[in-house]
Amino acid sequence: MQRARRGAAFYRDESEVNAAFPLLPQLRAGALVVGADPFFTGRRDQLVELASRHVPAIFALREFADSGGLSSYGADLASFFRQVAIYTGMILKGAKPADLLVQQPTKFELVINLKTATALGLTVPQALLARAHEVIE
Repeated sequence: MQRARRGAAFYRDESEVNAAFPLLPQLRAGALVVGADPFFTGRRDQLVELASRHVPAIFALREFADSGGLSSYGADLASFFRQVAIYTGMILKGAKPADLLVQQPTKFELVINLKTATALGLTVPQALLARAHEVIE
């Protein structure tokens, strides 16, 4: 397994991911943050299953929480794709892409999976549940 400068790991295949999760307690990892990356997205079920056995995890995409991950926090993709459609329409009507402002997501969503929290023996604070856009029970 290769290590990057800041401790993040780079994996080439599923077997390396499987081998990494049992090491998390040895590394005293209290939690895991999984970003929005095609490698991780393509292994959603594997990552959710491994995380549910080894460490609490928050994912960047809500599909992970929908699949049983503890939680997700990231850009609201429906809102993001609406903005893409608006920009596409502007370009098709003659706007020059170079003249359009660069935009970043402005809507984010927090999803908490209480079923997974219970399985991990975690109690989610009421204040956090109140801020969640969706709580999966």
